[in-house]
Amino acid sequence: MNPTWPLAAVAGALVLPSIASARPVVLETQLTSYGGDGAYVAIYLVDRTGKYHSTLWVAAPKVKYWSHLRDWSRATAGAVKVDGISGASVGAGKTLRVTVELADALLDAGYEIRIDTAVEKMKDNPSEVAVPLTRAGTDKVAVGRGYVKSFRYTL
Repeated sequence: MNPTWPLAAVAGALVLPSIASARPVVLETQLTSYGGDGAYVAIYLVDRTGKYHSTLWVAAPKVKYWSHLRDWSRATAGAVKVDGISGASVGAGKTLRVTVELADALLDAGYEIRIDTAVEKMKDNPSEVAVPLTRAGTDKVAVGRGYVKSFRYTL
């Protein structure tokens, strides 16, 4: 056995974590005062072709209503696990603030954060917000087309 092999293995183990580094990203979604029940919200990533990559957060406790988060539901084909990335629906006029871990490799690589919203007995808003995931986009406010008054992410 080559005596340098254990040293190479240790060196490789120290390099790999830096290649696959991640950072905390704060997602802040403020809803309008739309005057209805709590909103279901799905926040997810798509690649440059619009293909689903991953779910960042789901504020939608009842699975039976996920189909109203139309673009997210269709993209995941109902085969997504949300343990640890889900919570209660969000009330009108309230702010959903969550922190997620994102790989540095996703930044400035053509990925987009999308948000679907739905409220019981009201209109569904697929891909209501769509913003590029870039370093330059941090803290920039995006306005939704439905229940989202503002959305921003902070690196």
